[in-house]
Amino acid sequence: MTSQLTPIQLVQGDITQQTTDAIVNAANCRLSGGGGVDGAIHRFGGPTIKQETQRHYPQGCQTGSAVITTAGHLSTKYVIHAVGPIWTDGYHCEPELLRSAYRTSLVLATTHDCQSIAFPAISTGAYGYPLQPAAHIALETYLNFKIRNDAPLSIRFVLYNIGILKTFETALAQCT
Repeated sequence: MTSQLTPIQLVQGDITQQTTDAIVNAANCRLSGGGGVDGAIHRFGGPTIKQETQRHYPQGCQTGSAVITTAGHLSTKYVIHAVGPIWTDGYHCEPELLRSAYRTSLVLATTHDCQSIAFPAISTGAYGYPLQPAAHIALETYLNFKIRNDAPLSIRFVLYNIGILKTFETALAQCT
């Protein structure tokens, strides 16, 4: 599904197989690899990604922020490691931190001349962020970024299963 007003694509698939200029890793604050999207990106990208994060970002990355590396063996130029919040109850700045992780990723992509970027549903797996509000935050953050920045950035949300895809489709219909 692609909106005519914005180049947003929603697909079910594997983010490690994307050929966009950048893919976003739902990283942990230590940038150490892990499970889910993070583990898959480190496995398929090879050791270069972890070596680069350790060399350039030895202190890791704060929640709500993102850093960028090359992509190792992946079919993309860059991996943007975005650290989303762990869900507590929605009253510990989780929405603001999630919004910031998406926005920082978009800024990094545009400053590195990326014309296309693929995102997972940040924080919705092991970090427990409720899917429906997370989808709204992701899509609204991109739409607001696109309005305020003259960046020719196309975006693809690569979603792990059909349930997540349907939730994002509903959220996109409500946002546009």
